[in-house]
Amino acid sequence: MAKVLFHVDPKKSMTEQDLPGHNRWHPDIPAEVGVKPGEDFRVECMEWTDGQIHNTDSPEDVATVDLSRAHMLSGPFAIKGAEPGDLLVVDILDIGSLEGWGYTGIFAKENGGGFLTDIFPEARKAIWDFHGIYATSRHLPGVQFAGISHPGLIGCAPSHALLEEWNKREQELVATDPHRVPPLGLLPLAENALLGTLKGAQRDRVAKEAARTIPPREHGGNVDIKNLSRGTRIYFPVYVRDALLSVGDLHFSQGDGEITFCGAIEMSGWIDLGVDIIKDGMNRYGITSPLFQPGPVEPHYSQYLTFEGISVENGRNYYLDATIAYRQAALHAIDYLTNFGYTREQAYLLLGAAPIEGRIGGVVDIPNACVSLGIPLEIFEQDIRPR
Repeated sequence: MAKVLFHVDPKKSMTEQDLPGHNRWHPDIPAEVGVKPGEDFRVECMEWTDGQIHNTDSPEDVATVDLSRAHMLSGPFAIKGAEPGDLLVVDILDIGSLEGWGYTGIFAKENGGGFLTDIFPEARKAIWDFHGIYATSRHLPGVQFAGISHPGLIGCAPSHALLEEWNKREQELVATDPHRVPPLGLLPLAENALLGTLKGAQRDRVAKEAARTIPPREHGGNVDIKNLSRGTRIYFPVYVRDALLSVGDLHFSQGDGEITFCGAIEMSGWIDLGVDIIKDGMNRYGITSPLFQPGPVEPHYSQYLTFEGISVENGRNYYLDATIAYRQAALHAIDYLTNFGYTREQAYLLLGAAPIEGRIGGVVDIPNACVSLGIPLEIFEQDIRPR
């Protein structure tokens, strides 16, 4: 087993751990753990909301979750010898659960909602139990599937210049509709900012500047790519000395799009990583954002029921809008599953958690984009095909 370089007790808040992690991005968050190129190591991670969601039947904890505490990240890790302009090579060697269960949630509109908030405005939750590589849920009977476990969030620290660019462009976006609910972006928020071991005036300054962890950006971050599982190699651009790698938001399984926002099977867990450096790799290969080489691990589902979506919603035609098209594909799948005893909320939760396949069929045939959403038939105890 790889040496544990970052330990967490999932029964405690990250603020109570022997070594606190962080929940914001900033180059001045210090790395208390150093790693040499060529070294393998294990990282333990809190569930992304810092343990606010519990193994119960009530969705009240999802409804009242405080997102100013998210995401809880383990790290940063100083990769010795990494310099700005290099590429950091990160291998995902193995991954697993710390507690043997996870959850999928539908966020209430007041908490930012999800992909279909206007249709599903109320909080819901499904608890999943893990049996080796398989997941089952008392809240979604008749379903079992193999998960593609992966880190939802992994990335390196931004430089001061890149952080300033993020904040500028996101502030400009929010300013276009400042009263929108949910907002168009999540700007720096000092409340509940956890910044590793920073203290005093320096901590207060960084808390006001640090970027939220919700969106993916040029450094990686919250990419939520379900196929970044065991055997995956990631090439990260290095923007600061020692790269300052962090990881968290581990998922037992996820459907393409993570459409309920809290849409994967979220869990506390551990992940084994290996690291190396390609000197001057950003310049040599022209890379300014992560490059992913997914591993060979995925469930061997052979038959899918695939739903089409086009960029037409409520009688209005949108021009080649793949987001609208994916919404429609998801809604068609949700409505179809109600024929087999599932509520629309249960079907929505399933699309976030199971290894569904989202594909863009075409974005050239004006005026309609075409997107598909495929559900593996083998995950159901019953035959859900039309007969």
